[in-house]
Amino acid sequence: RAAHVVRLETRVNRVTGVPMEPRTALGDYDAASGRYTLYAGSGGSWRIQSDVARTLGVPTTAVRVVARDIGGNYGTRNSCYPEQILVAWAARRLGRPVKWTADRRETMLTDYQSRDLVSCAELALDAAGRFLALRAVNTSNVGAHAVSFIPLAKGIAVLPSVYDIPAAFIQGRAVLTNTPPTTPYRAAGRPEVMFVIERLIDLAARRHGFDRVALRRRNLVPTAAMPYRNPVGLLYDSGDYADAFDRAVALADWAGFEARRTEARRRGRYRGIGLANYIELNTGMPRERAEITVRPEGRVDVVLGTLSSGQGHETSFAQLVAEWLGVALEQVRLITGDTDLMPFGGGSHSGRSMRLGAVVMAKASDQIVDKGRAIAAWLLEAAAVDISFADSRFTVKGTNRSVGLFEVAAAAARPEAPEALRGRLTGASDETMPVPSYPYGCAVCEIEVDPETGVVELVRHTTIDDVGRAVNPLILHGQTHGGIAAGVGQALWELCHYDADGQLTAATFMDYALPRADVLPSFTTQLTEVPSTSNPLGLRGGGEGGTTPALGAVVNAIVDALAELGVEHVEMPATPERVWRAIRDPRA
Repeated sequence: RAAHVVRLETRVNRVTGVPMEPRTALGDYDAASGRYTLYAGSGGSWRIQSDVARTLGVPTTAVRVVARDIGGNYGTRNSCYPEQILVAWAARRLGRPVKWTADRRETMLTDYQSRDLVSCAELALDAAGRFLALRAVNTSNVGAHAVSFIPLAKGIAVLPSVYDIPAAFIQGRAVLTNTPPTTPYRAAGRPEVMFVIERLIDLAARRHGFDRVALRRRNLVPTAAMPYRNPVGLLYDSGDYADAFDRAVALADWAGFEARRTEARRRGRYRGIGLANYIELNTGMPRERAEITVRPEGRVDVVLGTLSSGQGHETSFAQLVAEWLGVALEQVRLITGDTDLMPFGGGSHSGRSMRLGAVVMAKASDQIVDKGRAIAAWLLEAAAVDISFADSRFTVKGTNRSVGLFEVAAAAARPEAPEALRGRLTGASDETMPVPSYPYGCAVCEIEVDPETGVVELVRHTTIDDVGRAVNPLILHGQTHGGIAAGVGQALWELCHYDADGQLTAATFMDYALPRADVLPSFTTQLTEVPSTSNPLGLRGGGEGGTTPALGAVVNAIVDALAELGVEHVEMPATPERVWRAIRDPRA
């Protein structure tokens, strides 16, 4: 029934996470207790504890894993690495601590890498531009041995994106090669497939006379259809895709672009504009645990199973607890990364930290208030039902008699306190929440191309991201800025290049091109907040939206700039040489 079918075969380039710090691990063994201690950064110490214990053939209780500050991760460091096991094993053999630190070349060679997907995809449309069907085969290079199939699986699940596509057939395949394994990194599997669907839509618009903006808007899933089951079976919980899309187009001044294109041509530059919608699939480890203790000396300790690698957990998580308990922000101390402090932790990945951590922290805070109300009733000689709580004080309703939260914590430790209430003022919540959330949004990118050199300059980049509810907008904007840099970096420069003999030729910063501050403009970012229905607090993930649509938006902008020369597609990374060759031979 299709009036039009467009086809794209493309390879999404292999990249690596390039954390600020190379991998390092320090192992120790205590012969008296028979316990190993491993100091190693990751997204979550409990996963590493499990893998180290299983490999060494000891119970998990015999392994303690500690992580402190981490100089970058976003998935690259979440899985266990051989060195983490070997330093613990060697420490027992040698009877002394053993430390290993990679140099940058070793990091580039052996860090788990990402992307590297070949996609052969087709999109069918009717004469009016309605999407009818989607068909694709995605082939993932998982490396010399498989560490994770998550990027491949999630890419299959969300390839239809935010569009109402009635039918889809999508096949995933994994191949083994002589490269390092690929693993989830900054929106596992989603940037690749958002690139594919957004390039297909642009191809359809250019080949068959549709307006790029109108074609997308016509096919967005309407708000009235929520919850919406996509053709692969995912149930999108909530969202207003058209609103985010229209906001991005307006904020980027799409209507005024042609004047900017004309001005650029007077300077001898080709200017292009591109856009891309996106949707995320945030799942991750579904279980999370929080333990909160109110200390009589005026401090609230929050032990949580997630682990920050620069996402600002120490601020945003403390904000919530400070609000719920009515204490000052500086009185809340977040404690993470030590497996001896808590029996379980899910770690930081797939936009799960705030989404799941906030729920368990909220329930633990509620327990503290309930227990504190009972202690306050004892102190104030009143019934618990007559005690209210606000601004860190328990008050007998209708009176001025009250007692503070930290006074209650001190009273609970007194020997004359009721036996059922005696002890520390604590709360703990351990929840399993398997329902995913679906952040979404839109990116608009403007670039200029120097036709003499093929150099692409990013001149404007605009994003709208819906995160459900924003706890700390400033941190979320920072996350988006970093995410855009990661996506633009892949689109224009980054490539783990291997020669015909299987040798990595991009093993240093002289050869692996990273985005730098001087090649990026100031970004324009805004948040929208349509609460998610997948969790009680309405939260979606917020750390990957900058990356996910950037690949498609950047390449769509490059092709728009060069369309009058006959260029239909440019592969990533769109290096100056590749763009220069496309200008001179568009058929290539």
